Amino acid sequence: MTQLILSALLQHLIDADTHLFLSINSMHAPFWDVFMPLYSDKFVWAFFYLSILYVIARNYSLKVTLVWLLAVILVITMCDQVTAHLIRPMVARLRPSNLENPISDAVHIVNGYRGGSFSFPSAHAANSSGLAFFVVLLFRRKCLSVAIILWAILTCYSRLYLGVHYFGDLLVGVIIGCLGASLVYYLLIWIAHIKKPKQLKHVYVPLVTLGLTIFVFLAISVVRTYVL
Repeated sequence: MTQLILSALLQHLIDADTHLFLSINSMHAPFWDVFMPLYSDKFVWAFFYLSILYVIARNYSLKVTLVWLLAVILVITMCDQVTAHLIRPMVARLRPSNLENPISDAVHIVNGYRGGSFSFPSAHAANSSGLAFFVVLLFRRKCLSVAIILWAILTCYSRLYLGVHYFGDLLVGVIIGCLGASLVYYLLIWIAHIKKPKQLKHVYVPLVTLGLTIFVFLAISVVRTYVL
């Protein structure tokens, strides 16, 4: 009896998740069909990542900077391995964009991009939220914290827009990312006893880099949509 109830509850959650996904994914426009693939690409954020490293280097010694850099790498690697290589093969939830998924015909696909076979949980969500939460814990500056959290949220939304992840995939990915960032950060603080500087220098650099990157994406989207 309990098993039947749990099975029915799980199916209800899956159905609700599917309905929510289709509702969000159905809201699209040519402009965003250009913008979202750019935004969702992990490699285009290289300068943003480097700007975060720059702030760390400006405020800590070389030794501590290397420790924080390794910590960030550990967070992202751990999130990626747990989501893409541990949980995803076990759960084996088909991406909504997967041609074998019954709802694939109703999914808005951009530039033919469908991703891999399985979607739960989202590595994009885990990695971006892991980095974002680690930065929040490390710098503890309101403006930067708000900006990088919004960056991570829009990253998650871009995966819905592109039709490669359900909301549930993203939610669990965010939880994994935040837990991973918290675990690594507080473990390092406990082991290394790293002292924070009284005043952080150049915290505005990631904000400027983030803003300029998004501005470039918007400009490219305008040109490709309305000019070319």
